[in-house]
Amino acid sequence: MKNRLNTLLKNSSNILTIQRLVLSVFVVMVTSLSSHVVAAPGATLIPFWGTHDENSQKSIDHSGWQTILDKYVDGNHKSGVNRVDYAKIVKEGKAQLATYINAMTSLNPADYSQVEQKAYWINLYNALTVDLIVKNYPVSTITDLGESFFKFGPWDDTVTKLQGKELTLNNIEHGILRPIYNDSRIHYAVNCASFGCPNLSAMAFTANNTDEQLNKAAHDYVNHSRGVTFDGDQLIVSSIYHWYKVDFGSTDSHLLSHLVKYAEPDLAKKLQAYKGDIDNTYDWSLNRP
Repeated sequence: MKNRLNTLLKNSSNILTIQRLVLSVFVVMVTSLSSHVVAAPGATLIPFWGTHDENSQKSIDHSGWQTILDKYVDGNHKSGVNRVDYAKIVKEGKAQLATYINAMTSLNPADYSQVEQKAYWINLYNALTVDLIVKNYPVSTITDLGESFFKFGPWDDTVTKLQGKELTLNNIEHGILRPIYNDSRIHYAVNCASFGCPNLSAMAFTANNTDEQLNKAAHDYVNHSRGVTFDGDQLIVSSIYHWYKVDFGSTDSHLLSHLVKYAEPDLAKKLQAYKGDIDNTYDWSLNRP
């Protein structure tokens, strides 16, 4: 590479060739980096956030988030994908969203039970994701956001401070929710503002409804084509099941068992009989109207 560049530099007419060579190297770097970024982080507990109070009878008020969901989320879209009216939030709902996030980041999660914390972290994650889109709107995909030069989404960017600690979306998902709860259904609850993602729930999570909500979210996603579909005899699933395969049992057979658990009868029968390889795909376009 070095000798070739030296030769090319001796002839100014070869500047275009050099530019093309540099561009090729750049494309390879970006492709490699993007593949790495999309690869799933491991679930490793951030010790600071592992504290809870199982004796606490206190509950967290998520009515502010519910009001936002009621106003700006279409939970009955004909496509089966809940749509978020980010443009409308920009026009009239930013203050309300900020008020909810400020209320959540002003409390100490350690003062609450784990079941209260589970709903809290899911709602906060989703509110922060919506806030990121609103702050950068208009944007066609969340993957265009991010502070690094080779950006592929904002998941490692600091999005808030809580108890004096900076938090990223990846901190919440992979440093708190996944390692504490060891619940694969978490992947159906945290929303990445994309068409390919499980729905942003039109109902706020609470300590009382979290388990029911997670089961519904799993059912809705598995039985939608963006979650599981067949192209002829080929099974194609969401890339979520590829990125986080460890959370669904690590093997194809374990993944199929997970999918069967939530699948409607006809789909379950096809999944139970399936013996081939499993392809995956994902649509990063924004889940807007």
